[in-house]
Amino acid sequence: MGHTLVEKIIGNKVGHEVKPGDIVTVSVDWCMIDDIMVPFAVQKFEEMGFSKVANPDSIVLIYDHFLPATQVDDSRHFRVGDEFAEKYGIKNVHRTDGICHQLMTEAGYVKPGDIAFGTDSHTVTYGCVGAFSTGIGYTEMAGILGTGELWIKVPESIKIEIDGTLPGNVTSKDIILRIIGDLTASGATYQSLEFTGSTVDAMSVASRMTMSNMAVEAGAKCGIFVPDEKTCDYCKIPYDDRIKTFRADDDAKYSRILRYRAEDFVPVCACPSLVDNIKPVSELAGTKVNQVFLGSCTNGRLEDLRAAAAILKGKHVAEYVKMIVTPASRKIYREALHDGTIEILSDAGCIITTPGCGLCCGRGGGILSDDEVVVATNNRNFLGRMGTSKVKIYLASPVTAAKSAIAGEIVNS
Repeated sequence: MGHTLVEKIIGNKVGHEVKPGDIVTVSVDWCMIDDIMVPFAVQKFEEMGFSKVANPDSIVLIYDHFLPATQVDDSRHFRVGDEFAEKYGIKNVHRTDGICHQLMTEAGYVKPGDIAFGTDSHTVTYGCVGAFSTGIGYTEMAGILGTGELWIKVPESIKIEIDGTLPGNVTSKDIILRIIGDLTASGATYQSLEFTGSTVDAMSVASRMTMSNMAVEAGAKCGIFVPDEKTCDYCKIPYDDRIKTFRADDDAKYSRILRYRAEDFVPVCACPSLVDNIKPVSELAGTKVNQVFLGSCTNGRLEDLRAAAAILKGKHVAEYVKMIVTPASRKIYREALHDGTIEILSDAGCIITTPGCGLCCGRGGGILSDDEVVVATNNRNFLGRMGTSKVKIYLASPVTAAKSAIAGEIVNS
């Protein structure tokens, strides 16, 4: 019996074949700790009695959720992180560079075939480059800090096969939302989503990141793509024979196979207040909007900003509507400045903020009050995430978000 992509990656790491359900201990290539979890991971590390970090060069500390600080206690997280980094010789510290999940591949850390863990559920994002990556708690992270290892239960895989050419108004965000709606929020629990097909092959790495990022919203342990030449160009590595081994066998066994025609996809939204509450945008047309958010580790990349700018160019955000734009990294911000994207968005009346998580986690400004409606390009629309529990959050693509900002209501894009 052949092996899925995830089985190939884990098997390569442990040095022997594995199958779903196997429990193996792996050496960890990269571990990411975000500013929210830094003090808790450090506390557990000390409680466990460790006196040194196993591999300082494999650790990346990223401050992104709490920048700029909006609550008094936020600065404690930065202080604890800096003291830990200095004490144990951790050099990979990003204080204002952007969102952790953008930086872990953009800054050259995670590569195809790597195994990475992070103290955030959207660590699944790194599957976009053919890595096994998933979120863990701060107790598990403390164990990795001290030992450099963690056990893994090899997940089953669900194959998502998409072929054809997408309609012009459909993005990878619409695809992954549709898939989550079909699977439901728990339909892929402790399984890997393996994305394949000609539509996937044609996607940019940025578009793949959007899909990997949201795999966890269906309960998945990871969301993974076969690394190809685009992947290697992005990671600045050669597309060699080793990389080419990271693909599923033709006779690999999957728990389920979902097949889609690209031409059948339409723009959709995840409606309040569940990510799997998916409806076509056409059914939501006319819903009044108070605010639009373009950003996050899901859709804060340059192609997302450009897609919105193409729609907003020469136009203006509707009266009484606020549109907040938060680039996912400083690098993306600079690129958008250089090519004129930021100028277009600013001229259209958008509020441009510093790179970071921002409104996605209810920080950095832009929270809403009772009965207000926000169309957002991030990954979760749970109650209370962007203000009070009565805020209505609709998750959408950058295209739908930008068109809704102009109209002041959700429009069929």
